[in-house]
Amino acid sequence: MLNFLPSSLLGVIAGLLLVVNVLIWTSLLFVFAILKFLLPLPQLRRGFNWIIHRIAENWITCNSGWMRLTQKTRWDVQGLEDLNYHGWYMVVSNHQSWVDILVMQHLLNRRIPLLKFFLKSELIRVPIMGLAWWALDFPFLHRHGFEYLKKHPEQKGKDFETMRRACEKFAYIPTSVMNFLEGTRFTKAKHDKQNSEYKFLLRPKSGGLALALNVLGDKFNSMLDITIVYPDGVPEFWDFLCGKVKRIIVRVRTIEIPQQFLHGDYEGDQAFRAAIHKWVQQLWEEKDLQIESLRKKAGAK
Repeated sequence: MLNFLPSSLLGVIAGLLLVVNVLIWTSLLFVFAILKFLLPLPQLRRGFNWIIHRIAENWITCNSGWMRLTQKTRWDVQGLEDLNYHGWYMVVSNHQSWVDILVMQHLLNRRIPLLKFFLKSELIRVPIMGLAWWALDFPFLHRHGFEYLKKHPEQKGKDFETMRRACEKFAYIPTSVMNFLEGTRFTKAKHDKQNSEYKFLLRPKSGGLALALNVLGDKFNSMLDITIVYPDGVPEFWDFLCGKVKRIIVRVRTIEIPQQFLHGDYEGDQAFRAAIHKWVQQLWEEKDLQIESLRKKAGAK
C-alpha cells in the first residue's frame, strides 16, 4: 500500500498507473475492434465481441489493482449476493462524480456482464477513451434541448433510434445496460435550478430506460438499483487519485421489472409514459430516503 505517501505524490502515481493501464488495454482493444470492423461476418463478430469484453474486464481488474495499491478507502457495500454473470441487467444509479463509474466497475466486474453506458456524443472526441467506448459499442447520444428541437424538428426521435440500434446489438451477448436516470451529475446549482423535489437527487428521466426495456425486455433478468454515498463529501476525480476518499457506501438492490414496462411504446403511448415515469419517481423517492438514512448513520458532512 502506498497511501502513506503525500497526497499529491500519491495522485501522480495513481494517475500514471491509470494512464499506463489505459494505454496497454486499449492497444489490444483497438486491434480486435478493427478486425471486427473489417470482417463483419456474424460468427466472427460474436467471437471478436467475446474477446473485446474479456479485454475490458481485465482492464477493469487492473484498475481495481492500482486502486487497492494507492487508496485506503473503507468500503461499506451490501447487495452483491446472487448476481448472475451470464444474465442481462438493467442498471440504474444516482450520479455525483466521475468516481461513480470506477466504483461500480470495481464492485460489479465479473459479477454481472460488462456495464455499457449511454454517453453524450461529445465524449467520442476524448483522446483514446472515445475510440475505446466506440469499440465497446457504447451508444453515443445527441442531447438536443427543447429550443433546438423546435428549430430542427427533423432531429426529434434520432436519439431513440440510436439507442434502439445499440440495444439491439446488446441482445447477442450478455450485457448490463447502465443508465444514470438523472442524465447528469448532481450539483447543488443543478438541483436548485430544477427546484427538484428530492433532497439529494435530480429529477429522473425515464425515456432511455423505457427504450432499453422495449428492445431488450425479454432478456433482462432484473434491474439493479445502485445507491452511492460519499459521507465525507462528493469527491473530484483528482481527490480520489490522491487517496482523499476515505469512505464509500454502496447499496445494490435487485428489483423485478414489472411486466407491463417490458415492451411499451414510450413515445406513442401517453398512458404508458405516465405509468413508467410514476414508477421511476417512486424508485427515486425511496432512493432519496435511503441516501438520507445512510448519510445520517455515517455522520456525513
